[in-house]
Amino acid sequence: MLGHYPTGVTVVTAKEPDGTPVGMVIGSFVSVSLDPPLVAFLPGRSSTTWPRIMAGGAFCVNVLAAGQEGLCRDISAKAPDVFDRHPWRGAASGSPVLAGVAAWIDCDIADVWTLGDHYFVLGRVRDLAVEKTGVSPLVFSRGRLAPLPPRRDHDESADYTWPDWL
Repeated sequence: MLGHYPTGVTVVTAKEPDGTPVGMVIGSFVSVSLDPPLVAFLPGRSSTTWPRIMAGGAFCVNVLAAGQEGLCRDISAKAPDVFDRHPWRGAASGSPVLAGVAAWIDCDIADVWTLGDHYFVLGRVRDLAVEKTGVSPLVFSRGRLAPLPPRRDHDESADYTWPDWL
């Protein structure tokens, strides 16, 4: 059933204490608070990548754009040379900001909780930026990666107010 719920596709990146870049694809990313700015993601407890990200104490959420399906597959497959084949630069935390992403959010790990078979990772936002305006984000739905359809112009005649019964 949850496969019918589309999610954004992000790659959470970090640098291990020895400087090695690491990343994992995450669909469970969420904004938590604007003041203070906090975000979260939920890696599985069986993940072998999450402990490597946690060891660095910081992470960067890279919001993938349309056309980055190959990057997503390479990160998911844990390709050993993925950070050699896909360009990136370091954020303030040192975590990789992947080239071509729609946006990125650089964070320090604020707290981690165990929730069932996942961890809830709370990040304190250090910095963020929109890299590409007007680009469609990559989404995952029904087992497929796809770009979000282009946005149509805002319809000035439409009524966007909440109904009285809500």
